Amino acid sequence: MLIKRPSDILNSEITDRRLFENRRAFITRSGVGLAAGAALWHGLTSPARAARSSTNTALAGLPSALSTDEAKTDYQSVTTYNNFYEFGTGKDDPARNAGRMAVRPWTVSVEGLAGKPRTFDIDDLIKLAPLEERIYRMRCVEGWSMVIPWVGFPLAALLKEVDPLGSAKYVEFLTHYDREIMTRRPVLDWPYGEGLRMDEALHPLTLLAVGLYGETLPNQNGAPVRLVVPWKYGFKSAKSIVTIRLTEKQPPTAWNRAAPQEYGFYSNVNPEVSHPRWSQATERRIGELRRRPTLMFNGYGEQVASLYQGMDLRKHY
Repeated sequence: MLIKRPSDILNSEITDRRLFENRRAFITRSGVGLAAGAALWHGLTSPARAARSSTNTALAGLPSALSTDEAKTDYQSVTTYNNFYEFGTGKDDPARNAGRMAVRPWTVSVEGLAGKPRTFDIDDLIKLAPLEERIYRMRCVEGWSMVIPWVGFPLAALLKEVDPLGSAKYVEFLTHYDREIMTRRPVLDWPYGEGLRMDEALHPLTLLAVGLYGETLPNQNGAPVRLVVPWKYGFKSAKSIVTIRLTEKQPPTAWNRAAPQEYGFYSNVNPEVSHPRWSQATERRIGELRRRPTLMFNGYGEQVASLYQGMDLRKHY
């Protein structure tokens, strides 16, 4: 039997104390075992019990053939268990703190190696292309995963509007940073920056999301517009984007600058390449009690593996 020492356990794997105590009390009173515990967990996190924010508005999208048919993670977990370090490093910090951020007015500037550089008002951006609901598997580098029904449109539709030049090889994303309401701790080099190769950015799976669960994005999930790249670890999906820049050279990215030995530019989900401090071979789907095997490219290999043909994915991690 493998027993983990405290130093081996990830913060992301530790059950919130309040949930643990509520669950234990229920099991003790009812005298039932693990199956009842699992049922209680489902009840605590079911969509019916999840409170919607009064500021969110309906934002319907057409069903997409690119969606997975896996069960969706409940709304409450999707909107209260987040990584958004500008609002704190705890999983519940973003839901508590991100409401300070105003998402109107908001503009997104597309600049750099573009024939028609342009600044989009967020409301015009939402109307740029037909909105779709895409149910994507999402995998965090820390070892947890969700299935989220995003509402958005392909990033390719936006890039088409600005006419990328032939010299544009990469797309850089810069996010909103307001030191008056966001953390001033040097967790990362703010503002947060991310990047994709041009063929990754133009891939049909790459989404600009403006909503989830049929509503506008909550602030803690990256309102009013964020990137979603489902075959990569979640930190590649930049939140609250304000600038998109087309470049010839590979742009620096936040986590690669902070810890290049741990976070590569590509950051494709790969169970065969361990993070220096933990294995990536398994994951814990939020709402489940057991870990499951991690899928190569997060299960999107059929669609995206050709992008990396001939590359050493241990070197280009």
